[in-house]
Amino acid sequence: MEHLLEVKDLCKTYHTFSLKHVNLTVPKGSIVGFIGENGAGKTTTIKAIIGAIKPEQGDIQLFDQSIDNKSEKLKQDIGVVMEGSFFYDDFTPKQIAHVLSGVYAHWDQEKFDAYLKKFKLPATKPIKEFSKGMRMKLSLIIAFSHDAKLLILDEPTSGLDPIVRNEILEEFLAFIQDENHGILISSHITTDLEKIADYITFIHNGEIVFTEEKDNLIYNYGLLKCGASEFDQLDVTDLIGYRKGQFQIEALVKNKAQMKKKYPDFLIDAVSIEEIMLFHVRGMNE
Repeated sequence: MEHLLEVKDLCKTYHTFSLKHVNLTVPKGSIVGFIGENGAGKTTTIKAIIGAIKPEQGDIQLFDQSIDNKSEKLKQDIGVVMEGSFFYDDFTPKQIAHVLSGVYAHWDQEKFDAYLKKFKLPATKPIKEFSKGMRMKLSLIIAFSHDAKLLILDEPTSGLDPIVRNEILEEFLAFIQDENHGILISSHITTDLEKIADYITFIHNGEIVFTEEKDNLIYNYGLLKCGASEFDQLDVTDLIGYRKGQFQIEALVKNKAQMKKKYPDFLIDAVSIEEIMLFHVRGMNE
C-alpha cells in the first residue's frame, strides 16, 4: 500500500457549484496540504472522503479499500477534525472520552489524558465554556487518541495563537515519523503548510489545478519583477500569471533557475505558497 488515501475522478454537483473530476492522494508517511480560496471545493471534497456526502461519480479508497464496502470499519483508522463540528455543549472532555472509548476499538485513555495536560485543557469543564481555540485543540486531541493511521483535518489551526499552532504542527510531524501514518490538511494558513507539508494540492472552482511537492513550489517557482516598459521583452508563455502596477510588473514563473538565465537583467525573488495560489487564481491580470 503506497497511499493511505486515493481519490479518483470525484464529481459532485450542487445548484451553484460542482466538483469536477477531482484526483487526490495521501502517500504513506506524508503530509498533504490542501489549499484553495473559500468555496473552491476543499470542504466538499473532505465531506465526500469521510462519507458525509455522496458523490455522483468517482472512487474513494482508504487503505486500498473502497469506502463503499467497509466504511464504518475504515473510519476506525481515520481521525477527522472539521471546523465547527463538535459534541453536545454540556459535555466535558472526560464525558466525551467515556463516550468515545465505546466507539473506537483502540481508544487510548492515557494518551488522551496526557494531551489534555499538555495543551492545558480542563477535563471537567463543559465545552460550552471553551474558546474556539480550546475546542479545536480538543478535536485534535481526540484525533490523536484512537490510534488513527490517517488524519483528515479541515482548518485545524484556525483560531489558535502562534505558540499553540507551532506545538500542533510539531505533533503533526511526530505523527508521521513512523512512515505508516499520513495527514490531509486543508488550511488557509499557508505558512503552516510551508513548515510541515510534503505535497501541496491546489483546488480552484472545483477543479484540481496542481499537485506538487512543497519543496518544488518553494524552490523552483519565482516572482519575476520588471518595469512596465520592460514587460514586452517577456515571453508570455513563460508566465503563469502576472499583475501590473503603475511602475512595476510582478509575474509568477515556474522554473526560477531557467528564467534567471533567460532574463538575466530582471530580478526574480522567492515566492510563497500563498502567492503561487493567488497568481494561479488571478491569471493574467491587467
